[in-house]
Amino acid sequence: MRIKIFSFFSGCGLLDLGFEVCGYDFVLADEISPSFMNAYTYSRKILGVPLPEAGCITDDANTFAGRESSKLQAYIHEINRHNDISGFIGGPPCPDFSVAGKQRGKYGDNGRLSLSYVNLIAEHKPDFFLFENVKGLISTAKHRKFYDELKNILNGAGYFMTDKLINALMFGVPQFRERIMLFGIHRRLFIGCKINPLSNFVWDKHAVYTPEEIASASWPSESKFEESAKNTQECPPGVIEALTVQHWFDKNNVEHHPNAGDYFTPRSGIAKMFTVNEGDDSRKSYKRLHRWRYSPTAAYGNNEVHLHPYKARRLSVSEVLAVQSMPGNFCLPPEMTLTDKFKTLGNGVPFLMSLGVAKTISEYLSEITR
Repeated sequence: MRIKIFSFFSGCGLLDLGFEVCGYDFVLADEISPSFMNAYTYSRKILGVPLPEAGCITDDANTFAGRESSKLQAYIHEINRHNDISGFIGGPPCPDFSVAGKQRGKYGDNGRLSLSYVNLIAEHKPDFFLFENVKGLISTAKHRKFYDELKNILNGAGYFMTDKLINALMFGVPQFRERIMLFGIHRRLFIGCKINPLSNFVWDKHAVYTPEEIASASWPSESKFEESAKNTQECPPGVIEALTVQHWFDKNNVEHHPNAGDYFTPRSGIAKMFTVNEGDDSRKSYKRLHRWRYSPTAAYGNNEVHLHPYKARRLSVSEVLAVQSMPGNFCLPPEMTLTDKFKTLGNGVPFLMSLGVAKTISEYLSEITR
């Protein structure tokens, strides 16, 4: 039995990489941005990871509910014919549900894509699906109502479901990043089952740290910013070093990474950078990371500027890749614009988080198909 994946809203493939490393077979990846899709194919070439067998599509996901619908259905039929498992994974763009966004919800251009993805699942009925989105989708009443509407559509299409708000920190990612994960599996895999077989699905099965361990660590708060060419400090006691920004900067050798020189140099505001303490991430913009602490959520839209702990500049792309727990040899193409590089990384699911979820789903599917 092989697990065959269709990826939607793929970006540069951060979510996909966890599933690829876990051994899933990718049939197709779809991403509307040509720049992001170019980064997807570029990174796979560098990593030596094969591209999806049916290719990488640069189109609107709604296409698969239109002129490409029959092609998608044919792929799924062929998978079923070989007794393999089909799955859709995707995280529709989420600014319309983000607390930092404009709160347009389901009526925003991006918000409507969540409904598009759910309708795609309901129409083609893969064996399972994964839906990923921001915490804002469940944290306000109007967005929660929309989320419940989406789940009702999926329930009507025959899916058992389980969801959970997960923090990337638990999987060893040096970043506070909460995301809602919704996993569904079609009832046809459980003939005659009356109760939800996912009630005991363990989302954090492959978590590395518990929330209690993270909360009880002696994380440093703020210290006066002092510019330095390199880190000259040792990790303080009581800190989970593997969750610190500096640990990942060192691990990924960010200063010698192909994307090390990719960062914005502001025309103004340099003087302001010197006034922000190391570790002061209390404001919306000009958050300065602390070298011995984890990063705030890596989101770079709406003028959310993140500063290097001990250098008077913004974070580089290589440093953001480290914050996203990406493998050290994952990189973005040199011709890609800085805006697109930071946008696709800010939208992506951290690698270790994706890998942990992918392992849990794989093991669950193996158990129920023995």
